Amino acid sequence: MISSWEQKNNCALPEDVKNFYLMTNGFHMTWSVKLDEHTIPLGSMAINSIAKLTQLNQSSMYSLPNAPTLADLEDDTEEASENQPEKPHFDSRSVIFELDSCNGNGKVCLVYKKGKPALAKDTEIWFLDRALYWHFLTETFTAYYRLLITHLGLPQWQYAFTNYGISPQAKQWFNMYKPITYSTNLLTEETDSFVNRLDPSRVFKSKNKILVPKKKGPVQPASGQKGPSGPPSTSKASSGSGNPVRK
Repeated sequence: MISSWEQKNNCALPEDVKNFYLMTNGFHMTWSVKLDEHTIPLGSMAINSIAKLTQLNQSSMYSLPNAPTLADLEDDTEEASENQPEKPHFDSRSVIFELDSCNGNGKVCLVYKKGKPALAKDTEIWFLDRALYWHFLTETFTAYYRLLITHLGLPQWQYAFTNYGISPQAKQWFNMYKPITYSTNLLTEETDSFVNRLDPSRVFKSKNKILVPKKKGPVQPASGQKGPSGPPSTSKASSGSGNPVRK
């Protein structure tokens, strides 16, 4: 299947992508959370099978009659910056294959930067958002696969690598399950800034202070009621009541 795909598309798959497809023909894992007796689907990690590893501009959703093609969206004014590699092109300058549809939130793509015949060394992993803007993810498929696992397949996690970030709803899930991963600025600061420090001596000391008055409270009134051995104190209390027998 791998050899047939390479011959059909005139592209050589990178070695790590080949190893992945030799191990499993695609990958899809989902997980859910339970809130108030309701099960909510949350995480989704997916890599298309080799049969669904199709070229982006050949997808049926972009081949509507009389519709503009992706090549019409090319903007040659955008150039690569020092911190950002050159963005993919929808025309023949780049060859793009879809790895994950991201549940309609965008597309993760395997991009050949130099067109056909495409070499394995010229590949990168990019994210195409719903507005058809490109965002660089990783240089290799292995690095992207690690990102996918690290982010637990949380909704819209790819948008954490864009300029506008994830949505407020997705941010709540990130703060719950991956707070350090979302707050990447913490990783650039001191390593101890996000460590939860616990002092056992102070914790147990505070607990002892709470338990001591609970033990002394009920003992004092009990001793005052059972103590008939103190005649002076009883005589003072009885004189006010006017009991001649006690005197």
